[in-house]
This record gives sequence, structure tokens and C-alpha cells, in this order.
Amino acid sequence: MSLPTAPPTSPSPSSASGAPARPPGTTARLLRRLHFYAGVLVAPFLLIAAVSGGLYALAPSAEQLIYRTQLHTDSVGPAQSIAAQTAAAVAHRPDLTVSAIRPASEPGRTTRVLFDDPTLPESTRLAVFVDPATLRITGALPSYGSSGSLPVRTWIDGLHRDLHLGEPGRLYSEFAASWLWVIALAGTGLWLVAYRKRRRSHGTARLLTVDRTQRGRARTMSRHAVLGVWIVVALVFLSATGLTWSRFAGENVTELRAALHWTQPVANTSLTGTSPSGGSGHGGHGDHGGMSPTGADGTAFAAENAGYADTALALARSAGVGRADAVEISIPAEPDVAFTVTEVRAPWQFSPNTAVVDPAHDRVVAVNWFADWPRAAQLANLGIALHMGILFGLLNQVALFAVAAVLVAIIVFGFRMWWQRRPRGSARPGRAPSAGALRALPWPAIAAISVVAVAVGWFIPLLGWPLLAFLVVDIAAGLWRQRRRA
Repeated sequence: MSLPTAPPTSPSPSSASGAPARPPGTTARLLRRLHFYAGVLVAPFLLIAAVSGGLYALAPSAEQLIYRTQLHTDSVGPAQSIAAQTAAAVAHRPDLTVSAIRPASEPGRTTRVLFDDPTLPESTRLAVFVDPATLRITGALPSYGSSGSLPVRTWIDGLHRDLHLGEPGRLYSEFAASWLWVIALAGTGLWLVAYRKRRRSHGTARLLTVDRTQRGRARTMSRHAVLGVWIVVALVFLSATGLTWSRFAGENVTELRAALHWTQPVANTSLTGTSPSGGSGHGGHGDHGGMSPTGADGTAFAAENAGYADTALALARSAGVGRADAVEISIPAEPDVAFTVTEVRAPWQFSPNTAVVDPAHDRVVAVNWFADWPRAAQLANLGIALHMGILFGLLNQVALFAVAAVLVAIIVFGFRMWWQRRPRGSARPGRAPSAGALRALPWPAIAAISVVAVAVGWFIPLLGWPLLAFLVVDIAAGLWRQRRRA
């Protein structure tokens, strides 16, 4: 069946000056070329990022098996005080300064006592694991970041973040995260155009399922596109949240949020100028109600302050913070600094509230409620937890692993399409989509795209400047081909 077409003699639309309008499909040609080149350049890293990201998604559950000796205990009986557990850890590493405690979240788990260790990398502390019932030390491991990643998850995170190549790998990672959403949305747009065209010509077409009647490259493209449509929202989300960890775009996002007052409020832990009166009526928690915090140095001061941990947790819970199982109690290492009790990231824990307490005088100084954060700060916090596979526990991890597996399949199908486009009998890959589509657009459209590219380049440099370079190359390539034909 042939499609109805306009008569050959029909005049094409023109402007008032008589200039011909752009050829049909110019935007699709430009998107196709952009999708192709960005995909080919970014796909190798995305393949590694997808594999490492899938592994990282399952890492929290894998940690429970790999480090079960440190994280779990078979001891029975009531748990001893947090102060006693901390004292056992301090006796194990008296040379280090205790900085925080994560009490056992449930029976059968160990308590994690965190120490500042100058021999460890930045944002990494030494975690000493203590059996709450017997005070036995079950092990010690480096713990990275606020999520408390242990060595295996930390190594996978480094592979996912910068390929363990330092700054060059981090820049390539940011480049890929910057372009992922562009590739995904451009591909989705191209598939919608193809769907509408096939529906007009055949009366029916498949948008969300693979067309198994197709063969060769057409069937590969159907698989590539359908899988992309199914996960396009997830890819855009991962790209946006991933950029918050990047160097250039991440810094710009941070500055923008600060300018708009969208940042997470920071609890003031200074006790200078605060009155010790007005206690909450919970004196004597942990038998340290009248103790005066003193110490010869920071290490001794923090070790002595650790005796207030039970009181600090009780005060926070009396204020409504810390009723969830996963909390971290900070231990100040200098005078006039308060304790903080924070609800850390954990499955199905949506409100990381923080209480600032002064257990020496049995009072709650302040409470930083998650509900009072700016909406943007709330969404950013929840988005990061979702990206890390923590927010919804195992369900979150399995979903991220599935997205990573589908992304791997999309990349493989994309390279296969490129190979299937090669000339018959040739070992060379297929040709790229033709250049010059941008030059066919009206000059106002070209100027608008260029301005957008410059603006994006200022905010997301590794997207905007390569995009502007691509536009320049596309115009130059089109002019060169035109002169060559002439």
C-alpha cells in the first residue's frame, strides 16, 4: 500500500522573502545524529557504570553476608549499656579518638563504634564492632561516608564513581552522567517519531513491546528502543541525582541551592552562650547526670564523653528523635560542643531528624526536623537514598539492579545496530547519520540552540560545551559535504 503524497508540483512552504522552509524530518535527523555520537562516545563508560551500579545496588545486602562475622552475633541476653560497649571498643583501640556510635539496630546485630583514624582516606573512619551482650570485639573495618559503606561496597562505589582513576575518571563519569539523560530523551523522541510514522503507513505499530515480525537491524532497533522507553524515567532520575556528586555540575547545583535557600539545615552544636538551666526532667540517665566533662586531650575527652551516650540517646528519644532503630550518636572531642543524635539512612527510614542534646545538664538544646527542611532539600535527600539503593531496602536494590541490567542490554543492542548498518560484506562498522541537519534549520532556531548550549555549558560544563562543539562540527560537516558534491 502506498502512502498518499503531495503532487510533485506542489510548492513547498516558504517565508515571505521566498526562502525555502526546512526539509521535513530535520529535527529528527539532528536528534538521530546527536543520539548516535553521544551514545557511541559515552556507551563504554555507561557499560562499566551500569555493571558497577548494579553491583553497588546489591552491595548493602551482600555486606550482610560478606561481613556477617563483624555485623552479626549469636549471643543471647540483654544488651549492656552503650557506654559499656563504647568503653570496650576504646580499650581495643586506645590510640584513636572515638567520634560516633551506631548502636545495634536489633537483636543479633553488633554495635558499630566509629573512630577517627588519620591513616584512612578522607570521609573514612575505623569501625570497631562490639557484641552488645558480651562486649566481645567481633572485628574492625574501615567505614566510608554517612552510609557506613564497608570495604567491598566502598571499592564498588569507587569503580562506579571514577573507575579508580582519580580526577580523570571522575571527569569522564561526570561527562557520562551529563549526557545520559540527553541520550535517553533523544532516543525516546526518535522512537516516538518512528512509531507515528509506522502507524500512519501500516495502520498499527508497537510502542512498548518488541515487534517480532521484524528481522535484522529493524528487530534489533525495536529491542533497543522498547527497552529504553521502559526505563527512560529511571535513567533521567539516575542522571540527575548522579550529577549531585559530580565536580563541576555538582558545585553549581550546590551554589544554586544555597542561593535559593534549598539546602539542608545544619544543626548548631555549639553550647557557648546556651543556658544549662531548663532541663527536661530526665536527670540521671546513664548515671552521668552530674559529671563534668574534662579531659587531658581530644582523645581522652571523647573517651570520657562517650559515657554520656545512653543519656544522649534517651534525651533524643524523649524529644521524638531516634525512635527509629538506625541512629548515630556523635561524641564531641572538645568542650562546649553538644552531642547529636541523627537518624541515619536505612531502609524505609524517610526522615533523618537530628536532636542536639547536652547530656551533662540533661537537656535537649535543639531539634532539626526533616519536615521543616525546604522541599528541594527533602527531595534531594530522598533521591540520593533512592539512587544508593537504601530507601526501600531490598526492593530498591532489586529495582536498580534490573535497570542496570536493562541498560547493559540497551548498550549491547545499540552497538549491534551500528554493526548491522555496515556495508554488505564489509568488516567496517556502519556509517554515522548524515551531517548538516542543523544547517537546514532556520537561523533563529540555530541561534536559540546555540544560546541554550552556552547556558547549559555554564551550568553543566561537560554537557553544554561538548554540545556546542557538536553543533559547530555538524554545521561544518554539512557545508563540507555540500561543497564536495558541488
